[in-house]
Amino acid sequence: MTVEVALSLMAGAGVEYLVLCDGDDQYTGAVSRARLTAFRDSPAYSDRIRLRDVPGAPPA
Repeated sequence: MTVEVALSLMAGAGVEYLVLCDGDDQYTGAVSRARLTAFRDSPAYSDRIRLRDVPGAPPA
């Protein structure tokens, strides 16, 4: 999932955190809307960045 899609889903659902799971639906961590928004506003951001590529985010 891309950062933009994640932010859109989070805004639509009105949640501040997104739970991340692996391919076996096992919990791997969580990421906050504030963290994704800050990353989106950074110079390192590209619209092709996926959640697993966000620095400091747990691997999904």
